[in-house]
Amino acid sequence: MPKKELVDKLSIYVPKSKSAMQPVQRLMKIGEKKDRSINYLVVEAILQYLDKEENKQ
Repeated sequence: MPKKELVDKLSIYVPKSKSAMQPVQRLMKIGEKKDRSINYLVVEAILQYLDKEENKQ
């Protein structure tokens, strides 16, 4: 069996229960305001979350 490679891509599924909160539309609006891509904003949010959680320990 071939060895799996770690790739630098991320795909995020927004559950239907959260779609009413319009996360993609909100990210688009912020991205336009800050001249950043949605991907950039999502990765930044993930990194901030990881730092916060790792510093709890």
